[in-house]
Amino acid sequence: MRKRSRISAGLAAVVVPLAAAIVALGGTPADAAAGGSGPYPADYETSAGLPNHTIYRPQTLPYERLPIFVWGNGGCAASGTAQVNFLREISSHGFLAIANGNPNGSGSTTSQMLTQSIDWAVAENSRQGGKYYGKLDTGRIAVAGFSCGGLEAYAVSSDPRVTTTGIFSSGLLNDADDYQLRRLTKPIAYFIGGPSDIAYPNAMDDWGKLPSGLPAFMGNLNVGHGGTYDQTNGGEFGRVAVLYLKWRLKGDITAGANFVGADCGLCRSQWTVQQKNLTLDGGTPPTTPPVTPSSPPPGEGNPTCSAAYSVQSQWNGGFVANVNVTAGTTALNGWRVTVALPSGTSITSAWNAVTSGTSGTVTLTNQSYNGRLAPGQATSFGFQGTGTGGGVTADCAGG
Repeated sequence: MRKRSRISAGLAAVVVPLAAAIVALGGTPADAAAGGSGPYPADYETSAGLPNHTIYRPQTLPYERLPIFVWGNGGCAASGTAQVNFLREISSHGFLAIANGNPNGSGSTTSQMLTQSIDWAVAENSRQGGKYYGKLDTGRIAVAGFSCGGLEAYAVSSDPRVTTTGIFSSGLLNDADDYQLRRLTKPIAYFIGGPSDIAYPNAMDDWGKLPSGLPAFMGNLNVGHGGTYDQTNGGEFGRVAVLYLKWRLKGDITAGANFVGADCGLCRSQWTVQQKNLTLDGGTPPTTPPVTPSSPPPGEGNPTCSAAYSVQSQWNGGFVANVNVTAGTTALNGWRVTVALPSGTSITSAWNAVTSGTSGTVTLTNQSYNGRLAPGQATSFGFQGTGTGGGVTADCAGG
C-alpha cells in the first residue's frame, strides 16, 4: 500500500514551480542555438503537421536513420523547451526527440500527445518529398517523461510501436493504476533522484510490482526531484539517458555495459543500481547461437538482397526482433523477406513491412515508402512475437 495523498500533494507543490523555472530557462535565445556533445549538433523546430510539440533534430540530418524519442515534460507543462538542454543533448547523438508542447508554451499536456508524436514521425518517414522521408528508424521508438511526464509515458508504453520506456523521477500515484505495470511487455528503465526525490517511494513501489521476466533497470542518483536537466547537456541524467538509448535503440553493446551485470559502468559510479532480467545482447539467451544473414545457394551468384535478423529485446513469453534488408549490386524496386519461425513462435505485430501469416513460414514485404533501394542501400523492419525469438531464419528476394 502506498502513501499517495501526501506524495501527490508534494508533487503538485514541487513540480509546477520547478517546471515554471525551467520554462524560463528555455526561453533565452541562446537555448535555440544548435548544440549538444554528440557528433550531430542539434536544434529544435516546430511543424504545422504536429501542433503543440517541439521537435529536436540534428541540424544536418546524418546518413544514418534516426531512432525516435518522445518526451513528456515535468509538471506535464506544455513547454517543449522545459528540458531543452537534456533533449538537445539526446538529439545530438543521432536521435529525433519530440517533446510535448510548443517552445516556451503554456498550459498542460496529455499522454495522447505522445501518441501524436509517434504517429507524426511514422507518417513523416513515409512522406515522399519531406525532409524526414526514409530518415527515421520507426522500428525503434522510446517513450519517456519526467515526473508528471513519466505518468504520461506509462500510459503510452503499451503502444506496440514502442521499443522501450524511460521513467524519470516518477511513479504511479495510486494503487488503482497498477494495471499499467501489469501490461508492460517492453524493457523499462527508471532514472530517479534518490531518497530525497519526492517520487522515490512511488518509483520503488512500481519497481517491486513489475511483471516477472520484464527487462528492467533502476538507477538512483542522489540529486533530488529536480534532476540535472537544466545543466549543460542535461548533466548526468543527459549522459546516462544517451547511453541507455544508444543501447536500446541502436544496439550499442558498449553503451549497454553501463547497465548490465554486477560490474556495470553505473555500478562503479555515484549511481545506486538495481537490475532485472538484463542481458547485453538485448535479451537473446546466451545458449542460443546467433542468427547470421542468409547466403545464396551455390551457383546462384550474388543475391538481389540480404536479410539480417536479430533479437532486440526479450522477456518471459515474448520478444522484439529487427530485420535489416540490404540491396545487392543492383537497385531494388521492392523486396520480400521470408521468415521461418520455429514451433511455439508467432508474430503478433509488425512495422515497416506488410505481413502475410503469423506462424510457420511468414512473408513480409516492403511498405510503399521503403521498397526502392539503391545498390548497397539498407532499410529495416521489425516485429513483436511470442516465444523466445531464437532459431529464426530470414531470406530476402527482390520484389
